Amino acid sequence: MVRGKIEMKRIENATSRQVTFSKRRNGLLKKAYELSVLCDAEVSVIVFSEKGRLCEFSSSEMQKTMERYRKYTDSNNNQISKSGNQDYIQLLKQETASMIRKIELLEVHKRKLLGQGLASCSIEELHELDSQLQISLSHIRARKALLFNEQVEKLKTKEKLLWKENTRLCQKYGTNPLEARVLQDKSRAITPSLEVETDLIIGLPERSS
Repeated sequence: MVRGKIEMKRIENATSRQVTFSKRRNGLLKKAYELSVLCDAEVSVIVFSEKGRLCEFSSSEMQKTMERYRKYTDSNNNQISKSGNQDYIQLLKQETASMIRKIELLEVHKRKLLGQGLASCSIEELHELDSQLQISLSHIRARKALLFNEQVEKLKTKEKLLWKENTRLCQKYGTNPLEARVLQDKSRAITPSLEVETDLIIGLPERSS
């Protein structure tokens, strides 16, 4: 009779689950014993049942086996940690060297843009530098125009605010703002010059006869 394949999932029936646990536990402990005897291996098995009952087997003292396991895992973890640190340090060194090369290339390119060290440049490199400078100039001009327009808009806004304030003050004191502005312009046009013309005489004054 061919035995059917058991699906690997939790057995829902409590009785069947307990029977299966007892059978497989005994089989596991038996296999552990056989492995320790046939292969002269140090084997320890710890099993807790669903209700917390301990089942164990050890070919030697369980405590010694546990201590040996702890030492092995600690040593292995330290080796992994050291190896990881060395890999990380190596990666940092590679990144540092790459950044140094990039900085050197940027410094050389910067000097060329400033017109230094052009003797070794080819025609193609000079054309590329000229193109980059033209693009940079266009960006600078565009930025300059934008800032200029923003300043003009701010001044226009300030002018409107001052005009509103002037209108408010004229209304407060019963003056027409337009007439006040016209009178102000006229007064500026007809205001005589305050400069006094003088004759500069160098030497002794003439005596009257």
